[in-house]
Amino acid sequence: MLLFAVMLVTAAGNTAMQSVMPSIGTALQVDDVWISLAYTWSALLWVICAPIWARRSDRRGRKAMMALGLIGFITSFSLCGIVLWFGLGGALTALWTLLLFALFRALYGGFGSAAPPAVQAYVASRTSRAERTQSLSLIASSFGLGTVIGPALAPILVFSSSPQGLVGPFVVFAGAGVLALVVLRLRLPNDEPQFAARGLTYDAPYGSGSSSSHGTDDDDDEDGEQPKRLGWWEPRLRPWVIAGLLGGHAHAMVLGIAGFLVLDRLGLRETPAEGAGPVGIVLMCGAIATLLAQWGVIPRLQLGPRAATLSGVAIAAFGIVIFGVARDLHAIALGYAIASLGFGLFRPGFNAGASLAVRRNEQGEASGVVASATGAAFVAAPAIGVWLYGHSDWLGFGLIVSLCAVVFVYGWRTLQADEDATRERR
Repeated sequence: MLLFAVMLVTAAGNTAMQSVMPSIGTALQVDDVWISLAYTWSALLWVICAPIWARRSDRRGRKAMMALGLIGFITSFSLCGIVLWFGLGGALTALWTLLLFALFRALYGGFGSAAPPAVQAYVASRTSRAERTQSLSLIASSFGLGTVIGPALAPILVFSSSPQGLVGPFVVFAGAGVLALVVLRLRLPNDEPQFAARGLTYDAPYGSGSSSSHGTDDDDDEDGEQPKRLGWWEPRLRPWVIAGLLGGHAHAMVLGIAGFLVLDRLGLRETPAEGAGPVGIVLMCGAIATLLAQWGVIPRLQLGPRAATLSGVAIAAFGIVIFGVARDLHAIALGYAIASLGFGLFRPGFNAGASLAVRRNEQGEASGVVASATGAAFVAAPAIGVWLYGHSDWLGFGLIVSLCAVVFVYGWRTLQADEDATRERR
């Protein structure tokens, strides 16, 4: 529950921000693509820093890295809210508002990236191979629940009809992050795993005990062996990383376009403060569909990583087609929900496949690669998607559907079969 709360708070805050940023950009009178580019530096830092924090979690412990990630989230959200308050009030120009927003948002990419790989490695150290997909899906669903809560609360947290009222979600979710940090520090158990990782990987920082004294269910974990450093092109991880990068770019483009499409199709450009509600409804429908995938479809059908990944991108492509041609709120929400259902299957499939491809004592390294590849999709893809959408709907959505098709064909040929990936090693 504590791990669930850590992921939920950051997800809810980020999706609440996504609900109001299109309206904030319109109020600042800047082009849509500049709002998307404001996230680029943060995403680039995420790619660089996530593997570093993942490796450090092997030495310092997962709990410490989760706390660091929450501190990065709280600091970033607070400073971004302050900058937007002054910008929307006219005390800062639009240029300086976006530059400072991008700078303070980068704190989330640099330090907030410490939490997700630590959570994934913590879970991986406490589950068997057969349980790994379902367990990681449960943790991933905290992001899904957060993406329901964030858009649902965002319109309520817009505390006035003036443009400055759009800053409300930043204030509230920064406070929620502080509460989650306090509970994490006081209540999360130490990093001792139920399924041992080698060396000091999962021990508390500077702990006297070593997890190497425990047994393991992996026959390729040798006593005392230190995990080697893994990169994106590690042969065991390469197929999953390529699938994750391509599918992640498709997902990032959809997320980048969604809010602006709602404003355009519903004619809300002239009244940006009223846009948070419809945008929130669409994002909330997508989030509920994501939860359906992660809480219902994966456990009920017992989907393995390969099945979840391939079926996910196929369903996502179908939803994107509906989303791209929709003209009213109902059709927009339906298309976005179907696409989100697909990506809700794809994301935990990719995460679990990468986790199962490596040994128990390499989980910290693998989770860093996964977080880095996930962040890489958000460096340029949202801005590219919005730019293409601004020139032609068909260019933007055609590229997204093409990426999903490539993932399906490539994954069909290269991803490890589920019966091999989930087999217990004794």
